[in-house]
Amino acid sequence: MSVVHACVRDGRGGSPTAVTDDGPYGEEERRRVPGVAGTSHAVFVSRGPEQDGLPVFSLRFFTSEGELPSCGHGTLAALGYLAARAGAGTHRVTLRVAGRTFPGRAVRKGPCAEVGFAYGPVELREPDPEESALVLPTLGIHPHALGTGLRVASVGRPRLLVPVTSPAVLAALAPDMERLRAACDRLGLLGCYVYAAPSPSGRVAARMFAPSIGVPEDVANANSTACLAAHLGERGIDRVSVDMGDSLGSPSTLRAWSSGPVVRLGGDVLVTRPPLLP
Repeated sequence: MSVVHACVRDGRGGSPTAVTDDGPYGEEERRRVPGVAGTSHAVFVSRGPEQDGLPVFSLRFFTSEGELPSCGHGTLAALGYLAARAGAGTHRVTLRVAGRTFPGRAVRKGPCAEVGFAYGPVELREPDPEESALVLPTLGIHPHALGTGLRVASVGRPRLLVPVTSPAVLAALAPDMERLRAACDRLGLLGCYVYAAPSPSGRVAARMFAPSIGVPEDVANANSTACLAAHLGERGIDRVSVDMGDSLGSPSTLRAWSSGPVVRLGGDVLVTRPPLLP
């Protein structure tokens, strides 16, 4: 097993993610791995037959609460794990996640690797009145501090994208996690991705609250960043750099590019334990 720090900023911080080769593990064993490794998520990697000359790997993602259909920062962590094991300067693979197949790439840069992959379409819609009425009060955001452009977005499971007026408002948030979980469970939402308005250069600060999957606050949430990139792409902002994890003492940065229905995600990762060799 390796622990990969996904989406590090300037070589430090990032979201610690357990990555290991898959095996004949049961559901309970998989759910225990994040706790044993001291991470919020675990990724299980299995290799299949090559396709078009590239190795093919299937990924499964777990938290202590159970399996997730997809996990963006877990996918980035898996790419770093595979690159470290391959030992090549540039490593290209094909990834399979929840019935979707897409390319992944890693370029080693000293102790880190720059990794990235492409997402398919992101589903976006306006929230209905019940979603707004149940979720927003749990976040403790004053109405005057709420930005414009509230959306529900999905790349597998829906989550609420919540804009606020400034990074200071974002940093001061202290959600009622019990009420937030109850609201998200009732509505079938993964959680809330709260972000401050982007700077002219596309720099964004964000926080992801997902108590329904056992992660009160995520250090780096790439799936939600892809959702944000798709949303901002509709407003003419085609690339963003998103800073997360500062409130948790683990600074993280994710990069995203929107081009029509496709969103590309990237970040730097650091493998801190040697991977198991095949």
